[in-house]
Amino acid sequence: MIGNHLRSRSGPQLTSQLRKPTMKRRDFLAAALSGAAALSLPSMFAPPALAENGTAARTLRVIRRTIEVNGKSASVFGLQQPDGSRGLRFKEGDAFNVILENRTAEDTIVHWHGLTPPWQSDGVAGAPLPLLKAGETRSYNFPVGRAGTHWMHAHTLQEQALMAAPLIVAGRDDEGQDEQEVVILLHDFSFKTPEELLAGLTNGPLAAHDAVNMHGSQHGAPSMSAMDMPGMPAMDLNDIEYDAYLANDRTLDDPEVVAVERGGRVRLRIINGATATAFTIDTGDLRGELVAVDGHEVKPVKGTRFPMSMGQRVDLRLELPREARSFPILALREGATERTGVVLRTTGAKVSKVSVTGSEPGPVLDLTLESGLEPLAPLAFRNADRLFTMRLTGDMAAYRWGLATTEPIEVVSGQRVEVTMMNTSMMAHPMHLHGHRFQVVAIDGRRIGGAVRDTVLVPPAKSVTIAVDADNPGQWAFHCHHLYHMAAGMMDTFGYRA
Repeated sequence: MIGNHLRSRSGPQLTSQLRKPTMKRRDFLAAALSGAAALSLPSMFAPPALAENGTAARTLRVIRRTIEVNGKSASVFGLQQPDGSRGLRFKEGDAFNVILENRTAEDTIVHWHGLTPPWQSDGVAGAPLPLLKAGETRSYNFPVGRAGTHWMHAHTLQEQALMAAPLIVAGRDDEGQDEQEVVILLHDFSFKTPEELLAGLTNGPLAAHDAVNMHGSQHGAPSMSAMDMPGMPAMDLNDIEYDAYLANDRTLDDPEVVAVERGGRVRLRIINGATATAFTIDTGDLRGELVAVDGHEVKPVKGTRFPMSMGQRVDLRLELPREARSFPILALREGATERTGVVLRTTGAKVSKVSVTGSEPGPVLDLTLESGLEPLAPLAFRNADRLFTMRLTGDMAAYRWGLATTEPIEVVSGQRVEVTMMNTSMMAHPMHLHGHRFQVVAIDGRRIGGAVRDTVLVPPAKSVTIAVDADNPGQWAFHCHHLYHMAAGMMDTFGYRA
């Protein structure tokens, strides 16, 4: 149990720096892992070992581009190959042999979310590599690892400005599957700069917050609900009212329309790249089958609505009828009526207009689905060598967030580690661990054999326990994937001892 000597390791330092008016984007998150040097292994700073196979190098460019949102032009970032292709696609067994070129005027860094590279190839400023300067080039070469739906994004505030793209690793047998693949990257969009959004949260009144009273509404054990804690504030769902919600850079006013085959099978690879918005995927008249989360296969779950928080991915399989029809695949904003999505259209079908707002708010995410997921490739059964408890803390009015532990999370290679995350704040937190995969093994203390993931939602007044095999030495970021919670202190280190 956590006692009276809780400490937030990275939160206060990072928060104080972000609140300074002179804070620059290039400094963002550098302080979060500043304490890692004391634990770092010198060998970690050596150049990455070359991947074993001979996959040819690919060039990925950080660029500025212009898109149209709500009838207005917007300058955003992009991650694309020289031929204009967004993101990257590999096959299982390939080498991640990538040359990253920064063709913008700003320093940046890119995180390969879902991959497990050596630490020196991870994309967090100062952990261990510095930001990629304007005009600079950096090479990466390591085994790409397991097949799955992954993505890549800036590990700075630039993520808000659409510096994100899919990173797909196809399975060895995927080409033999009789199914069409459709990749959907979701995002929340604002005409304000990320710095303006952060300043509005940390320095000003919370007038723009979409606070929704959810006392006692969470599913599961009520022992920690707001109803049982007099004086607790209401749960807050959304910090920011965005100008638009995007699916593959487009709103439902002008959605992407994907041609599909009558009677065919479609695999949707959906990535929640939003910085501060959770969604529920609604397949409408098509009954979907959830087959993977965060790039890891699960025992199929059938349904029409599938929750996903920031940073998470879901793979859905759809069987299409043999008729000329169009099928909206919608992402419903949590606790609000806004929505986005794409439209699947069979040959000869008409496409009806779909409104950007629905008739009712999107569902509030909980752990109902999570508690029933079963992995097809779970971690090997073994007892934990180390147990850690982490409290997820927050002050909504002051907009300060943190991760508090009784001791630093420091491990030794080869150990099985369990971390129990207890959310004592009134906002949900999608918690992401870099460089590893983990298995969800308990919810509110009840043991389960849950999904293998890299990002898990911890709702208010709930606890989630994850099991991690310490098999990738480094000083890894462990943080909330709500960008502004992370920026305001909700980031820590999962570190290895020499």
